[in-house]
Amino acid sequence: MSTTETTATATGFISGDRRLSAEELMARVARAATVLDGHGVGPQDHVAIMLRNDLAFLEATYATQALGAVPVPVNWHYRGQEVAHILTDAAVKVLVVHADLEAQTDGAVPAGCVVLVVDTPPEIATAFGIDAAAAPADRSWEDALDAAAPWTQEPRPSAASTIYTSGTTGVPKGVQRFSPLDPTDPAVAASLAALAIAPGMRTVICGPMYHTAPNVFAVLAGRMGGLVVMQPRFDAVQLLALVQRYAITKLHLVPTMMVRLTRLPAEVRDRYDVSSLDNVVHAAAPCPEAIKRACIDWLGPIVNEYYGGTETGAVVACTSKEWLAHPGTVGRALPGCTARVLSQDGVELGAHEIGDVYLWNEGFGDFTYRGRQEDREAIERNGLVTVGDVGYLDDDGFLHLCDRRKDMIISGGVNIYPAEIEAVLITHPDVADCAVIGIPDEEFGESVAAVVQLAEGAAGDANGLRAFVRERLAGFKVPRTIEFDDDMPREDSGKVFKGRLRARYWPEGTAI
Repeated sequence: MSTTETTATATGFISGDRRLSAEELMARVARAATVLDGHGVGPQDHVAIMLRNDLAFLEATYATQALGAVPVPVNWHYRGQEVAHILTDAAVKVLVVHADLEAQTDGAVPAGCVVLVVDTPPEIATAFGIDAAAAPADRSWEDALDAAAPWTQEPRPSAASTIYTSGTTGVPKGVQRFSPLDPTDPAVAASLAALAIAPGMRTVICGPMYHTAPNVFAVLAGRMGGLVVMQPRFDAVQLLALVQRYAITKLHLVPTMMVRLTRLPAEVRDRYDVSSLDNVVHAAAPCPEAIKRACIDWLGPIVNEYYGGTETGAVVACTSKEWLAHPGTVGRALPGCTARVLSQDGVELGAHEIGDVYLWNEGFGDFTYRGRQEDREAIERNGLVTVGDVGYLDDDGFLHLCDRRKDMIISGGVNIYPAEIEAVLITHPDVADCAVIGIPDEEFGESVAAVVQLAEGAAGDANGLRAFVRERLAGFKVPRTIEFDDDMPREDSGKVFKGRLRARYWPEGTAI
Protein backbone atom coordinates (compact mmCIF):
# COMPACT_ATOMS: atom_id res chain seq x y z
CA MET A 1 0.00 0.00 0.00
CA SER A 2 1.30 3.43 -0.92
CA THR A 3 2.03 5.95 1.85
CA THR A 4 2.75 8.94 -0.35
CA GLU A 5 0.66 12.08 -0.90
CA THR A 6 -0.94 12.31 2.53
CA THR A 7 -1.90 15.95 2.06
CA ALA A 8 -4.94 18.06 1.29
CA THR A 9 -4.69 16.96 -2.37
CA ALA A 10 -5.03 13.25 -1.57
CA THR A 11 -7.91 11.19 -2.91
CA GLY A 12 -8.88 7.61 -2.29
CA PHE A 13 -8.81 5.90 1.11
CA ILE A 14 -6.56 6.51 4.10
CA SER A 15 -6.18 4.80 7.47
CA GLY A 16 -3.21 5.79 9.58
CA ASP A 17 -0.13 5.58 7.36
CA ARG A 18 -1.89 3.35 4.84
CA ARG A 19 -3.22 4.81 1.61
CA LEU A 20 -5.12 3.23 -1.26
CA SER A 21 -6.26 4.94 -4.42
CA ALA A 22 -9.80 4.22 -5.54
CA GLU A 23 -8.40 1.96 -8.22
CA GLU A 24 -6.25 0.05 -5.73
CA LEU A 25 -9.13 -0.45 -3.33
CA MET A 26 -11.46 -1.67 -6.07
CA ALA A 27 -8.79 -4.09 -7.27
CA ARG A 28 -8.71 -5.54 -3.75
CA VAL A 29 -12.52 -5.62 -3.74
CA ALA A 30 -12.47 -7.66 -6.98
CA ARG A 31 -10.14 -10.22 -5.38
CA ALA A 32 -12.23 -10.24 -2.19
CA ALA A 33 -15.33 -11.01 -4.26
CA THR A 34 -13.54 -14.04 -5.68
CA VAL A 35 -12.61 -15.15 -2.15
CA LEU A 36 -16.19 -14.82 -0.88
CA ASP A 37 -17.60 -16.52 -3.98
CA GLY A 38 -15.18 -19.39 -3.37
CA HIS A 39 -16.69 -19.82 0.09
CA GLY A 40 -20.16 -20.16 -1.37
CA VAL A 41 -21.44 -16.61 -0.95
CA GLY A 42 -24.16 -15.97 -3.50
CA PRO A 43 -27.18 -13.71 -4.04
CA GLN A 44 -29.13 -12.90 -0.86
CA ASP A 45 -26.54 -14.61 1.39
CA HIS A 46 -25.21 -12.77 4.43
CA VAL A 47 -21.60 -11.86 5.24
CA ALA A 48 -20.95 -10.60 8.78
CA ILE A 49 -18.33 -7.87 9.26
CA MET A 50 -16.97 -7.57 12.80
CA LEU A 51 -14.28 -4.95 12.30
CA ARG A 52 -13.33 -1.62 13.78
CA ASN A 53 -13.11 1.32 11.37
CA ASP A 54 -10.67 -0.05 8.81
CA LEU A 55 -10.18 -0.15 5.06
CA ALA A 56 -11.02 -3.85 5.16
CA PHE A 57 -14.53 -2.91 6.32
CA LEU A 58 -15.15 -1.23 2.98
CA GLU A 59 -13.41 -4.00 1.04
CA ALA A 60 -15.62 -6.67 2.59
CA THR A 61 -18.76 -4.59 2.16
CA TYR A 62 -18.21 -3.76 -1.50
CA ALA A 63 -17.17 -7.34 -2.34
CA THR A 64 -20.29 -8.71 -0.66
CA GLN A 65 -22.50 -6.27 -2.55
CA ALA A 66 -20.84 -7.15 -5.87
CA LEU A 67 -22.01 -10.75 -5.35
CA GLY A 68 -25.60 -9.66 -4.73
CA ALA A 69 -25.17 -10.65 -1.10
CA VAL A 70 -25.83 -8.69 2.10
CA PRO A 71 -23.13 -7.25 4.38
CA VAL A 72 -24.13 -7.38 8.06
CA PRO A 73 -22.14 -5.09 10.38
CA VAL A 74 -21.61 -6.60 13.83
CA ASN A 75 -20.92 -4.53 16.94
CA TRP A 76 -17.33 -5.47 17.73
CA HIS A 77 -18.02 -5.21 21.46
CA TYR A 78 -20.21 -8.30 21.22
CA ARG A 79 -19.02 -11.59 22.67
CA GLY A 80 -20.11 -15.20 22.69
CA GLN A 81 -23.87 -15.52 22.50
CA GLU A 82 -24.28 -11.93 21.30
CA VAL A 83 -22.23 -12.79 18.23
CA ALA A 84 -23.85 -16.20 17.91
CA HIS A 85 -27.32 -14.66 17.78
CA ILE A 86 -26.52 -12.57 14.69
CA LEU A 87 -24.51 -15.26 12.91
CA THR A 88 -27.30 -17.77 13.42
CA ASP A 89 -30.26 -15.44 12.92
CA ALA A 90 -28.88 -14.17 9.59
CA ALA A 91 -27.59 -17.59 8.50
CA VAL A 92 -24.21 -15.96 7.88
CA LYS A 93 -21.98 -17.70 5.33
CA VAL A 94 -18.75 -15.83 6.13
CA LEU A 95 -17.58 -13.80 9.15
CA VAL A 96 -14.81 -11.23 8.57
CA VAL A 97 -13.23 -10.26 11.90
CA HIS A 98 -10.18 -8.40 13.21
CA ALA A 99 -7.48 -10.66 14.63
CA ASP A 100 -7.66 -9.21 18.15
CA LEU A 101 -11.45 -9.72 18.20
CA GLU A 102 -11.51 -13.32 17.04
CA ALA A 103 -11.31 -14.63 20.60
CA GLN A 104 -14.67 -12.97 21.29
CA THR A 105 -16.26 -15.30 18.74
CA ASP A 106 -15.11 -18.54 20.42
CA GLY A 107 -18.01 -20.96 20.51
CA ALA A 108 -20.22 -18.50 18.64
CA VAL A 109 -19.55 -19.48 15.03
CA PRO A 110 -22.14 -21.95 13.73
CA ALA A 111 -21.17 -24.93 11.61
CA GLY A 112 -20.69 -24.01 7.98
CA CYS A 113 -19.78 -20.37 8.65
CA VAL A 114 -16.30 -19.55 7.36
CA VAL A 115 -14.13 -17.15 9.40
CA LEU A 116 -11.69 -14.82 7.62
CA VAL A 117 -9.37 -12.81 9.84
CA VAL A 118 -8.04 -9.31 9.17
CA ASP A 119 -4.73 -8.17 10.67
CA THR A 120 -5.32 -5.57 13.37
CA PRO A 121 -3.41 -2.57 11.95
CA PRO A 122 -1.07 -0.33 13.96
CA GLU A 123 -3.38 2.71 13.96
CA ILE A 124 -6.19 0.71 15.55
CA ALA A 125 -3.83 -0.89 18.05
CA THR A 126 -2.57 2.56 19.06
CA ALA A 127 -6.05 4.08 19.31
CA PHE A 128 -7.34 1.33 21.58
CA GLY A 129 -4.15 0.65 23.53
CA ILE A 130 -3.87 -2.95 22.38
CA ASP A 131 -1.22 -5.02 20.64
CA ALA A 132 -1.35 -5.23 16.87
CA ALA A 133 -2.42 -8.77 15.99
CA ALA A 134 -1.77 -10.84 12.88
CA ALA A 135 -4.28 -13.22 11.34
CA PRO A 136 -3.64 -16.98 11.39
CA ALA A 137 -2.21 -18.04 8.04
CA ASP A 138 -5.06 -20.46 7.30
CA ARG A 139 -7.75 -17.79 7.79
CA SER A 140 -5.92 -14.62 6.72
CA TRP A 141 -7.96 -12.08 4.76
CA GLU A 142 -4.77 -10.57 3.34
CA ASP A 143 -3.30 -13.90 2.25
CA ALA A 144 -6.59 -14.96 0.67
CA LEU A 145 -6.78 -11.73 -1.34
CA ASP A 146 -3.15 -12.05 -2.44
CA ALA A 147 -3.85 -15.57 -3.77
CA ALA A 148 -7.12 -14.72 -5.52
CA ALA A 149 -7.74 -13.68 -9.10
CA PRO A 150 -9.99 -10.65 -9.62
CA TRP A 151 -13.72 -11.23 -9.95
CA THR A 152 -14.52 -10.49 -13.57
CA GLN A 153 -18.24 -11.22 -13.79
CA GLU A 154 -20.79 -8.42 -13.95
CA PRO A 155 -21.95 -7.24 -10.52
CA ARG A 156 -25.08 -9.10 -9.49
CA PRO A 157 -28.34 -7.28 -8.75
CA SER A 158 -28.34 -5.51 -5.39
CA ALA A 159 -29.91 -7.34 -2.48
CA ALA A 160 -32.18 -5.81 0.14
CA SER A 161 -30.32 -4.89 3.32
CA THR A 162 -30.35 -6.56 6.72
CA ILE A 163 -29.07 -4.37 9.53
CA TYR A 164 -29.20 -5.31 13.20
CA THR A 165 -30.36 -2.64 15.61
CA SER A 166 -28.41 -2.08 18.80
CA GLY A 167 -31.40 -3.41 20.73
CA THR A 168 -33.12 -1.45 23.50
CA THR A 169 -34.34 -4.60 25.20
CA GLY A 170 -33.42 -8.21 24.56
CA VAL A 171 -31.31 -9.26 21.60
CA PRO A 172 -30.76 -7.05 18.53
CA LYS A 173 -33.40 -7.20 15.80
CA GLY A 174 -32.47 -7.67 12.15
CA VAL A 175 -34.17 -4.96 10.09
CA GLN A 176 -34.71 -6.76 6.79
CA ARG A 177 -35.97 -4.74 3.83
CA PHE A 178 -38.20 -6.37 1.24
CA SER A 179 -36.45 -4.70 -1.70
CA PRO A 180 -33.19 -2.81 -2.30
CA LEU A 181 -33.24 0.97 -2.26
CA ASP A 182 -33.52 2.87 -5.53
CA PRO A 183 -31.20 5.92 -5.38
CA THR A 184 -33.28 7.63 -8.09
CA ASP A 185 -36.44 7.55 -5.96
CA PRO A 186 -37.09 11.13 -4.78
CA ALA A 187 -37.58 10.10 -1.14
CA VAL A 188 -34.38 8.03 -1.13
CA ALA A 189 -32.46 10.83 -2.84
CA ALA A 190 -33.75 13.32 -0.26
CA SER A 191 -32.69 11.02 2.58
CA LEU A 192 -29.20 10.60 1.15
CA ALA A 193 -28.90 14.35 0.61
CA ALA A 194 -29.79 14.84 4.28
CA LEU A 195 -26.71 12.74 5.10
CA ALA A 196 -24.56 15.21 3.10
CA ILE A 197 -23.67 12.54 0.55
CA ALA A 198 -22.26 14.19 -2.60
CA PRO A 199 -19.80 13.41 -5.43
CA GLY A 200 -16.17 14.26 -4.68
CA MET A 201 -16.80 14.58 -0.95
CA ARG A 202 -13.85 14.45 1.41
CA THR A 203 -14.67 13.04 4.82
CA VAL A 204 -13.40 11.44 8.01
CA ILE A 205 -15.32 8.43 9.29
CA CYS A 206 -15.22 9.08 13.02
CA GLY A 207 -18.25 7.08 14.19
CA PRO A 208 -18.18 3.29 14.60
CA MET A 209 -19.20 1.63 11.36
CA TYR A 210 -21.28 -1.05 13.07
CA HIS A 211 -23.87 1.69 13.60
CA THR A 212 -26.25 2.22 10.69
CA ALA A 213 -25.66 5.92 9.97
CA PRO A 214 -21.83 5.91 10.02
CA ASN A 215 -21.88 2.69 8.00
CA VAL A 216 -24.18 4.05 5.30
CA PHE A 217 -22.28 7.34 5.28
CA ALA A 218 -18.90 5.59 4.89
CA VAL A 219 -20.03 3.09 2.26
CA LEU A 220 -21.67 5.75 0.10
CA ALA A 221 -18.86 8.26 0.60
CA GLY A 222 -16.40 5.62 -0.60
CA ARG A 223 -18.23 5.47 -3.92
CA MET A 224 -18.21 9.25 -4.43
CA GLY A 225 -14.73 9.66 -5.88
CA GLY A 226 -13.23 11.94 -3.25
CA LEU A 227 -11.42 10.99 -0.04
CA VAL A 228 -12.39 8.76 2.87
CA VAL A 229 -10.18 8.90 5.97
CA MET A 230 -10.74 6.30 8.68
CA GLN A 231 -10.45 7.48 12.27
CA PRO A 232 -10.15 4.30 14.34
CA ARG A 233 -11.63 5.96 17.42
CA PHE A 234 -13.12 9.40 17.85
CA ASP A 235 -10.74 11.97 19.29
CA ALA A 236 -11.73 15.63 19.04
CA VAL A 237 -8.28 17.17 18.55
CA GLN A 238 -7.18 14.45 16.14
CA LEU A 239 -10.35 15.00 14.11
CA LEU A 240 -9.59 18.71 13.75
CA ALA A 241 -6.06 17.86 12.66
CA LEU A 242 -7.41 15.48 10.01
CA VAL A 243 -9.88 18.09 8.75
CA GLN A 244 -7.03 20.56 8.27
CA ARG A 245 -4.55 18.07 6.82
CA TYR A 246 -6.90 16.63 4.21
CA ALA A 247 -9.14 19.64 3.51
CA ILE A 248 -12.19 17.69 4.65
CA THR A 249 -15.50 18.99 3.29
CA LYS A 250 -18.14 16.89 5.08
CA LEU A 251 -18.50 15.27 8.48
CA HIS A 252 -21.13 13.05 10.07
CA LEU A 253 -21.23 13.50 13.86
CA VAL A 254 -23.34 12.60 16.87
CA PRO A 255 -24.10 15.11 19.65
CA THR A 256 -21.56 13.60 22.05
CA MET A 257 -18.83 14.38 19.52
CA MET A 258 -20.17 17.92 19.18
CA VAL A 259 -20.00 18.36 22.95
CA ARG A 260 -16.37 17.27 23.01
CA LEU A 261 -15.44 19.49 20.07
CA THR A 262 -17.09 22.61 21.49
CA ARG A 263 -15.63 21.91 24.94
CA LEU A 264 -12.11 22.17 23.55
CA PRO A 265 -10.47 25.43 24.64
CA ALA A 266 -10.83 28.12 22.00
CA GLU A 267 -7.06 28.34 21.65
CA VAL A 268 -6.97 24.62 20.77
CA ARG A 269 -9.76 24.89 18.18
CA ASP A 270 -8.12 27.98 16.70
CA ARG A 271 -4.95 26.04 15.91
CA TYR A 272 -6.74 24.20 13.13
CA ASP A 273 -8.07 25.51 9.84
CA VAL A 274 -11.48 23.92 9.32
CA SER A 275 -12.64 26.36 6.65
CA SER A 276 -12.77 23.55 4.06
CA LEU A 277 -15.90 22.15 5.75
CA ASP A 278 -19.11 22.89 3.89
CA ASN A 279 -21.49 20.48 5.64
CA VAL A 280 -21.43 19.05 9.15
CA VAL A 281 -24.44 16.81 9.62
CA HIS A 282 -25.50 15.22 12.87
CA ALA A 283 -28.13 12.78 14.15
CA ALA A 284 -28.65 9.81 16.52
CA ALA A 285 -29.75 11.74 19.63
CA PRO A 286 -31.16 15.13 20.65
CA CYS A 287 -28.44 17.77 20.65
CA PRO A 288 -28.49 20.25 23.55
CA GLU A 289 -29.45 23.68 22.22
CA ALA A 290 -26.40 25.35 23.77
CA ILE A 291 -24.09 22.89 22.02
CA LYS A 292 -25.83 23.31 18.66
CA ARG A 293 -25.60 27.11 18.92
CA ALA A 294 -21.92 26.86 19.86
CA CYS A 295 -21.25 24.71 16.79
CA ILE A 296 -23.05 27.12 14.47
CA ASP A 297 -21.24 30.09 16.00
CA TRP A 298 -17.93 28.32 15.49
CA LEU A 299 -18.38 26.68 12.08
CA GLY A 300 -21.03 28.90 10.51
CA PRO A 301 -24.45 27.93 9.10
CA ILE A 302 -23.23 24.57 7.81
CA VAL A 303 -24.38 22.49 10.79
CA ASN A 304 -27.33 20.44 9.56
CA GLU A 305 -29.42 17.75 11.19
CA TYR A 306 -31.66 14.82 10.29
CA TYR A 307 -33.74 12.27 12.15
CA GLY A 308 -35.02 8.81 11.38
CA GLY A 309 -34.08 5.24 12.16
CA THR A 310 -32.63 2.04 10.75
CA GLU A 311 -36.20 1.09 9.91
CA THR A 312 -37.03 4.28 8.01
CA GLY A 313 -33.89 6.07 6.88
CA ALA A 314 -33.81 9.84 7.30
CA VAL A 315 -37.37 11.20 7.49
CA VAL A 316 -36.99 14.79 8.68
CA ALA A 317 -34.12 17.26 8.32
CA CYS A 318 -33.25 20.89 8.93
CA THR A 319 -30.56 23.39 8.00
CA SER A 320 -28.83 25.72 10.44
CA LYS A 321 -31.13 28.53 9.31
CA GLU A 322 -34.24 26.44 9.94
CA TRP A 323 -32.94 25.31 13.32
CA LEU A 324 -32.23 28.89 14.42
CA ALA A 325 -35.81 29.78 13.47
CA HIS A 326 -37.11 26.71 15.34
CA PRO A 327 -34.59 26.10 18.17
CA GLY A 328 -34.41 22.51 19.29
CA THR A 329 -36.03 21.00 16.19
CA VAL A 330 -34.64 17.95 14.44
CA GLY A 331 -36.31 19.00 11.20
CA ARG A 332 -39.37 18.90 8.98
CA ALA A 333 -40.52 15.96 6.84
CA LEU A 334 -38.51 15.41 3.66
CA PRO A 335 -40.19 14.84 0.27
CA GLY A 336 -41.98 11.49 0.24
CA CYS A 337 -41.76 11.23 4.02
CA THR A 338 -44.26 11.53 6.88
CA ALA A 339 -43.75 12.45 10.54
CA ARG A 340 -46.71 12.47 12.92
CA VAL A 341 -47.21 12.53 16.68
CA LEU A 342 -49.82 10.14 18.07
CA SER A 343 -51.32 9.55 21.48
CA GLN A 344 -50.90 6.10 23.02
CA ASP A 345 -54.33 5.15 21.69
CA GLY A 346 -53.35 6.18 18.15
CA VAL A 347 -55.03 9.60 17.90
CA GLU A 348 -53.08 12.22 15.94
CA LEU A 349 -52.10 15.08 18.23
CA GLY A 350 -52.06 18.77 17.50
CA ALA A 351 -49.18 21.23 17.49
CA HIS A 352 -47.12 21.23 20.70
CA GLU A 353 -48.92 18.17 22.10
CA ILE A 354 -46.39 15.58 23.24
CA GLY A 355 -46.80 11.98 22.14
CA ASP A 356 -45.14 9.10 20.33
CA VAL A 357 -43.35 9.98 17.09
CA TYR A 358 -44.39 7.89 14.08
CA LEU A 359 -42.58 7.95 10.73
CA TRP A 360 -42.63 6.66 7.19
CA ASN A 361 -40.38 7.02 4.16
CA GLU A 362 -42.07 5.99 0.91
CA GLY A 363 -38.75 5.43 -0.84
CA PHE A 364 -37.46 2.99 1.77
CA GLY A 365 -40.58 0.84 1.59
CA ASP A 366 -41.58 -1.93 3.93
CA PHE A 367 -39.45 -4.12 6.14
CA THR A 368 -39.73 -6.76 8.79
CA TYR A 369 -37.69 -7.77 11.80
CA ARG A 370 -36.06 -10.99 10.67
CA GLY A 371 -37.93 -13.86 12.34
CA ARG A 372 -39.84 -11.44 14.58
CA GLN A 373 -42.89 -10.28 12.65
CA GLU A 374 -44.84 -9.75 15.88
CA ASP A 375 -42.28 -7.14 16.96
CA ARG A 376 -42.63 -5.49 13.56
CA GLU A 377 -46.41 -5.30 13.87
CA ALA A 378 -46.14 -3.91 17.40
CA ILE A 379 -44.44 -0.68 16.25
CA GLU A 380 -46.95 0.18 13.52
CA ARG A 381 -49.97 2.46 13.67
CA ASN A 382 -51.92 3.86 10.74
CA GLY A 383 -49.27 2.75 8.26
CA LEU A 384 -46.48 4.49 10.19
CA VAL A 385 -43.81 3.07 12.51
CA THR A 386 -42.18 4.33 15.68
CA VAL A 387 -38.56 3.91 16.69
CA GLY A 388 -39.40 4.69 20.31
CA ASP A 389 -39.14 8.48 20.56
CA VAL A 390 -41.46 10.97 22.23
CA GLY A 391 -41.87 14.50 20.86
CA TYR A 392 -44.15 17.09 19.29
CA LEU A 393 -44.65 19.07 16.10
CA ASP A 394 -44.61 22.88 16.25
CA ASP A 395 -46.94 25.20 14.37
CA ASP A 396 -44.79 25.00 11.21
CA GLY A 397 -44.55 21.21 11.20
CA PHE A 398 -41.03 21.00 12.61
CA LEU A 399 -40.46 17.98 14.83
CA HIS A 400 -39.03 18.40 18.34
CA LEU A 401 -37.88 15.35 20.31
CA CYS A 402 -38.31 15.11 24.06
CA ASP A 403 -36.58 11.79 24.68
CA ARG A 404 -36.67 8.07 24.11
CA ARG A 405 -39.83 6.58 25.63
CA LYS A 406 -37.68 3.96 27.36
CA ASP A 407 -35.61 6.72 28.96
CA MET A 408 -38.59 8.76 30.13
CA ILE A 409 -38.93 9.00 33.91
CA ILE A 410 -42.40 8.78 35.46
CA SER A 411 -42.22 10.29 38.94
CA GLY A 412 -45.45 10.64 40.89
CA GLY A 413 -47.39 10.29 37.64
CA VAL A 414 -45.45 13.12 35.95
CA ASN A 415 -43.48 12.53 32.76
CA ILE A 416 -39.90 13.79 33.00
CA TYR A 417 -37.57 13.80 30.00
CA PRO A 418 -33.90 13.19 30.90
CA ALA A 419 -32.63 14.83 27.70
CA GLU A 420 -34.01 18.17 28.88
CA ILE A 421 -32.12 17.93 32.17
CA GLU A 422 -28.94 16.71 30.47
CA ALA A 423 -29.08 19.68 28.12
CA VAL A 424 -28.93 21.98 31.15
CA LEU A 425 -26.30 20.08 33.12
CA ILE A 426 -23.90 19.87 30.18
CA THR A 427 -23.68 23.67 30.11
CA HIS A 428 -22.26 23.81 33.66
CA PRO A 429 -18.50 24.45 33.53
CA ASP A 430 -17.82 21.63 36.00
CA VAL A 431 -19.57 19.00 33.86
CA ALA A 432 -17.68 17.17 31.13
CA ASP A 433 -20.53 14.76 30.43
CA CYS A 434 -23.67 13.51 32.12
CA ALA A 435 -26.52 11.04 31.94
CA VAL A 436 -29.88 11.38 33.67
CA ILE A 437 -31.84 8.25 34.58
CA GLY A 438 -34.80 7.21 36.68
CA ILE A 439 -34.07 5.22 39.83
CA PRO A 440 -36.43 3.43 42.25
CA ASP A 441 -38.32 5.64 44.70
CA GLU A 442 -40.74 4.20 47.30
CA GLU A 443 -42.97 7.27 47.31
CA PHE A 444 -42.94 8.40 43.67
CA GLY A 445 -42.09 5.18 41.84
CA GLU A 446 -39.08 6.79 40.21
CA SER A 447 -36.91 9.75 41.04
CA VAL A 448 -34.39 11.68 38.97
CA ALA A 449 -30.72 10.77 39.24
CA ALA A 450 -27.77 12.26 37.38
CA VAL A 451 -24.47 10.52 36.76
CA VAL A 452 -21.86 13.19 36.11
CA GLN A 453 -18.35 13.07 34.71
CA LEU A 454 -16.56 16.11 36.05
CA ALA A 455 -14.41 18.43 34.01
CA GLU A 456 -10.72 18.33 34.83
CA GLY A 457 -10.04 20.08 38.12
CA ALA A 458 -13.71 20.34 39.15
CA ALA A 459 -14.50 19.60 42.80
CA GLY A 460 -17.87 17.90 42.43
CA ASP A 461 -20.41 20.09 44.19
CA ALA A 462 -23.71 18.20 44.03
CA ASN A 463 -25.68 20.96 45.74
CA GLY A 464 -24.24 23.50 43.34
CA LEU A 465 -25.32 21.42 40.36
CA ARG A 466 -28.83 21.07 41.79
CA ALA A 467 -29.05 24.82 42.27
CA PHE A 468 -27.88 25.34 38.68
CA VAL A 469 -30.66 23.09 37.36
CA ARG A 470 -33.27 24.61 39.70
CA GLU A 471 -32.57 28.07 38.28
CA ARG A 472 -33.40 26.82 34.78
CA LEU A 473 -36.01 24.07 35.17
CA ALA A 474 -38.99 23.20 37.34
CA GLY A 475 -38.14 21.85 40.78
CA PHE A 476 -39.48 18.33 40.07
CA LYS A 477 -36.82 17.97 37.34
CA VAL A 478 -33.90 18.64 39.68
CA PRO A 479 -31.90 15.44 40.29
CA ARG A 480 -32.43 14.14 43.81
CA THR A 481 -29.39 11.90 43.41
CA ILE A 482 -26.10 12.95 41.83
CA GLU A 483 -23.32 10.43 41.36
CA PHE A 484 -19.86 11.38 40.13
CA ASP A 485 -18.21 8.87 37.81
CA ASP A 486 -15.07 9.39 35.73
CA ASP A 487 -15.47 6.08 33.92
CA MET A 488 -19.04 5.91 32.62
CA PRO A 489 -19.80 2.97 30.27
CA ARG A 490 -19.71 4.23 26.70
CA GLU A 491 -20.13 3.30 23.08
CA ASP A 492 -17.26 4.12 20.70
CA SER A 493 -19.08 7.30 19.69
CA GLY A 494 -18.89 8.47 23.31
CA LYS A 495 -22.59 7.94 23.98
CA VAL A 496 -23.27 6.59 27.46
CA PHE A 497 -24.85 3.16 27.93
CA LYS A 498 -27.76 4.23 30.12
CA GLY A 499 -28.94 0.68 30.63
CA ARG A 500 -25.73 -0.14 32.48
CA LEU A 501 -26.14 2.92 34.69
CA ARG A 502 -29.74 2.00 35.53
CA ALA A 503 -28.62 -1.52 36.41
CA ARG A 504 -26.69 -0.06 39.35
CA TYR A 505 -29.94 1.01 40.99
CA TRP A 506 -32.70 -1.32 39.80
CA PRO A 507 -33.19 -4.93 40.94
CA GLU A 508 -31.63 -7.47 38.60
CA GLY A 509 -33.68 -7.99 35.45
CA THR A 510 -35.74 -4.79 35.73
CA ALA A 511 -33.36 -2.18 34.28
CA ILE A 512 -33.14 -1.64 30.51
